[in-house]
Amino acid sequence: MSDETKNRKIALLGTSADPPTCGHQALLQGLLTLFPRVATWASNNPMKEHKANLVKRHEMLKVLVDWISHPGLELVQDLSSPLALITLKKAKILWPNAELTFVIGSDLTNQIPTWVKAKEVLNIARIGIAPRQGWPVSKQQLETLQSLGGRIDILPLQIPATASSMIREESNTSDIPIAILPMLLEQNLYGLTTNK
Repeated sequence: MSDETKNRKIALLGTSADPPTCGHQALLQGLLTLFPRVATWASNNPMKEHKANLVKRHEMLKVLVDWISHPGLELVQDLSSPLALITLKKAKILWPNAELTFVIGSDLTNQIPTWVKAKEVLNIARIGIAPRQGWPVSKQQLETLQSLGGRIDILPLQIPATASSMIREESNTSDIPIAILPMLLEQNLYGLTTNK
């Protein structure tokens, strides 16, 4: 593979970031070891009820991206959409010659066939599955995606089983990246205060 071909590879990672966790941080940093360019954004997930609004979640993700401070990582909030198809169409306009890899955690693998126009999504981009501890990917899941035309890459990463929901439900600060913890405490987000 030529350097020019390699440099056209872009990983796309949308996240609800409600709030970003140490798992998000590990995934972004891991993707930077595999791709020359990583684009991320905060989005509304139609299958989730969000606690913080999209503007606030974007702000938290921006703090994390700025803290990681890598030239290959950028926050591209214009890609945000509840639908993967809309996001990918926007990405194709931004980077018409790039090879796009739409990254998901392994816990979302079984949802892909239910996405709006899933076959079209799988036709536009590769799917990069980041193994998340506790959520193995089954052979059947992979075969289902391949039967829909999916080009699937199991990424050589191990993402910790941190969950935004645990932070929201238990006000647990141990899974919050150090970069964004002060913001959460100062703004009393997710019930976190400097008294806890």
